[in-house]
Amino acid sequence: MPLDVLIEAMLFYKATPLKKASLRKLFEVSEADFAHALEQLRHRLEFGATRLVETESEVSLATAPELSEFVESLRKAELKGDIGKAGAETLSIILYREPVSRAEIDRIRGVNSSFILRNLLVKGLIVREAVGNSYQFRITPDLLKHLGISHKQELPRFGEFMTAIDTFNPETV
Repeated sequence: MPLDVLIEAMLFYKATPLKKASLRKLFEVSEADFAHALEQLRHRLEFGATRLVETESEVSLATAPELSEFVESLRKAELKGDIGKAGAETLSIILYREPVSRAEIDRIRGVNSSFILRNLLVKGLIVREAVGNSYQFRITPDLLKHLGISHKQELPRFGEFMTAIDTFNPETV
């Protein structure tokens, strides 16, 4: 597989800026070969929906600037939508359990929560923080403000709910 395709796959998979030095080490290539692969990738993406963004030390993928109005209209449409039952369930888990990983949310809910988490992130109700090789989710201060509380311990039956979550086992349901 060509190096530029492997770099693109890694950037797409991680969905976050990656250190050039780490990528060069991962693919075991020289600086010149890596630079050439980035140039090939940049050229290949030139007329598509994504672009290669490069700083002195990092590379990432981003939406093409000419699509910004289209993407913004999609984002606004998502913000207007209801979070739904699954969103409320996931948000409740994060509210009472933060910081919490996606794996833990999936374990509690018994289903994959990736799409729901993305929607909650887009709406600004939660934030995602890198912890080691994974992410943990937290609520935002704006959510607490919207709920009319200043601290999550003010949530109804906080202690009781925390105990229920700690002892929950989806296999016994």
